[in-house]
Amino acid sequence: MGGRLLQDNHALDALLKVVAELSTQYPIVLVHGGGDQVDSWLATFGFSTQKIDGQRVSPKEQMPVITGALAGAVNSLMVSRAQLQGLKAVGLTLAAGKSLKFEVNTKLGAVGIAKANDGTLVNTLLQSGFVPVFSSIGQSDAGDLLNVNADLAAAAICQLVQGQLVLLTDVPGILDAEGKLISTLDGKGAQALVESGVIKGGMKVKLDAALETAAALRRSIVVAGWQQPNDLLKLMQQQAVGTCISE
Repeated sequence: MGGRLLQDNHALDALLKVVAELSTQYPIVLVHGGGDQVDSWLATFGFSTQKIDGQRVSPKEQMPVITGALAGAVNSLMVSRAQLQGLKAVGLTLAAGKSLKFEVNTKLGAVGIAKANDGTLVNTLLQSGFVPVFSSIGQSDAGDLLNVNADLAAAAICQLVQGQLVLLTDVPGILDAEGKLISTLDGKGAQALVESGVIKGGMKVKLDAALETAAALRRSIVVAGWQQPNDLLKLMQQQAVGTCISE
């Protein structure tokens, strides 16, 4: 999750209330970004922001600010709001317990490409009734901090725990050229939408994460809107919500 949701405590609380209800039946892992907060912090410190194909360029000199925003302020807020809803939330970075491993995408600066690595910590927390809350910060083999796209991080965490991936966004799901919801989408259909320019930027990154996870886990992935948190309950009841993406 990310976007405007993390700037709207009322909407965040409504979503986390549903998550708390789900957590009585299923183990839950939350992964968040916080692009708007990062933009604000970078501007405060006099940095400019650049994106390539929907992903943030993160020069090494900006990483203390990016880390402070995501692993500090946003993650602490997420944990706080989750605990208000009765969740036993634990704030983590993606590198905690060596959960994920990272390659450096040098084209984007200090940006990590995340892959599943060691599920010991996450599974131990889940088995004890805790809810891991991951900020999208990783680290290189040399110990340097890395910014990781939150959707791609969530895909890696999902593969780590063999879970069901739900990517929450500001719109009801993936939309066609007329702004109408696409209920189902496969790799071939996705490629056509990308080539025609209907899907681009941040939504393309979400789509890439969904397709990669669908292929790895052999199961469908959902892109849905956070404005309707009860959709998560419908999803767990095998009802169609958002856009269901398959290989």
